Amino acid sequence: MTDGNPTKLETLVFRAAVAFIALHVADDNFLQPNPGTSAADHLAGGLVPLGLLLGLALVYPRLKTVARGGVALVTGLFGVATGLEGYHYLREVGASGDDHTGLVAAPAAAALLPLAAIVLWRGRRTDGGLGRRYGRRLLIGAGGVLAVGFVVVPMLFGYAFTHLARGKVPAPALGTAHKDVSFTTSDGLELEGWYIPSRNGAAVIAFPGRKNPQGRARFLARHGYGVLLFDRRGEGASDGDPNSYGWDGDRDVKAAIRWLRQRRDVDPDRIGGIGLSVGGEMLLETAAETPLLRAVISEGAGSRSFREARHIMGADVASFLPMAAAVTVFSGHTPAPDLRALVARIEQPTLLIHGRYSQKGTEAKYNKIYDEAGGPNVTRWEIPKSGHTGGLDAAPAEYERRVVRFFDHALDPE
Repeated sequence: MTDGNPTKLETLVFRAAVAFIALHVADDNFLQPNPGTSAADHLAGGLVPLGLLLGLALVYPRLKTVARGGVALVTGLFGVATGLEGYHYLREVGASGDDHTGLVAAPAAAALLPLAAIVLWRGRRTDGGLGRRYGRRLLIGAGGVLAVGFVVVPMLFGYAFTHLARGKVPAPALGTAHKDVSFTTSDGLELEGWYIPSRNGAAVIAFPGRKNPQGRARFLARHGYGVLLFDRRGEGASDGDPNSYGWDGDRDVKAAIRWLRQRRDVDPDRIGGIGLSVGGEMLLETAAETPLLRAVISEGAGSRSFREARHIMGADVASFLPMAAAVTVFSGHTPAPDLRALVARIEQPTLLIHGRYSQKGTEAKYNKIYDEAGGPNVTRWEIPKSGHTGGLDAAPAEYERRVVRFFDHALDPE
């Protein structure tokens, strides 16, 4: 095994790649943060990776060969993940702001991957017999794969969950007239959306985003309901940083409720919500925190962090810890409360919808747990042939009938 010092070229390549990655991290968090946010909102998400990158650049020449290979591999993977943000938005809506430094950081970081392979190969041990050498390499390789798979990759997903979101505002296909609207959250973010005026005095928040909820919005509007669809923070035309798990996103729902309560066509006591996937989870959290959301339908709720995942023990549960740690750092928010505990606090009428086998059956398990935690006001509907949030496609007539009947009873003015 070679444990000598790296060549000047190796150190130069590593430090140059780190410099490009660090430039993008600084640009993303401090120089050109997302609209509605400031550098102060990204202290952890910016300073932690910058500190680690600087430390690695300084100590790299002093590390042993295998350690350098591992550091180059992990740093390269992180750098590629940070840069993919630029390619994502370039494809969606065109590059802007910090996307440009991301477009440079990704290929620079990718250069560390072959460097890591070369360094690791040079650092292999050559002593002992052939069987012993290859057995040792197999064990080390398996350990490396497990470490990358259960620690590094989940952390990279944590980065992606706090930086990537739908950038496009879809074309409206609501089947009726609507208005472009905007409203402000309690932490000062401007959210953009569409509103179909109410004809029966009740309104429903169809959430999240303006694409997937459109089918629900169409049939609710046919039955006279006002429907509000909007881009959550960091998505579409709305301000803020994205968070795929919806941590702290209940502020968006509460802002939507405040906006609806001020409308003349809406009775403030007749506001409900229908949420898909993370949207359903956010509506459940909001319902537990405020009685102003009078009725909730949650379709496809699952887990948002280890707090929920621990209720269903499986091989993937361990990955929630490094992923949740990454989301915490990069978002600046602590994990959302446990949904099982939240559902137990909900007093409003609540309908849980899920597929029987969607998401390898875990969706059904989670919803059974939430149903058992809730009181008599919580009911559950399992749709055998539905995929994740696919109830409307699997059983369109029954889905519309059940959803409308639920809101007719739950938001009845009497």
